[in-house]
Amino acid sequence: MEIILLKDIDNVGDKHEVVTVKNGYGRNFLIPRGLGLIANAQNRKKLNDIIAKEESERAARLSEFQEIAEKLKGIKLTVPAKSGTSGKIFGSVTSLQISNQLKEEQGIEVERRRIELPEDVKTLGEYTAVLNLHPDVDAKVDFEVVKAE
Repeated sequence: MEIILLKDIDNVGDKHEVVTVKNGYGRNFLIPRGLGLIANAQNRKKLNDIIAKEESERAARLSEFQEIAEKLKGIKLTVPAKSGTSGKIFGSVTSLQISNQLKEEQGIEVERRRIELPEDVKTLGEYTAVLNLHPDVDAKVDFEVVKAE
């Protein structure tokens, strides 16, 4: 069964992508929850209109994303983490923690899915995260992982 996805779904596909799924998964899970539509001719035509509308909204928000990128220049976040005596932390620092610190310290809300960590953060130290705010706007934020008290 071919489905047009209305939201990003892990291990299935990205928003507005046409994917083939098993009939039961599409009929019993994706469609009733509003995560997808049957990919018939009528819905495929609507898809182009929906994509155009969202692109125009995203283009209108471009200046907002550029302002956020400017605010993030020169900012260094401090992320506390529990660690052992050798400096190795228990677990790892995730994009969710970076998102929470941005909101707490700077008052800037960024979805965790838009934050990309180039390497696994498993020790104390300084790192850089990449924020994919818009296809035309990429921002970087420096953060330091410190020992939590």
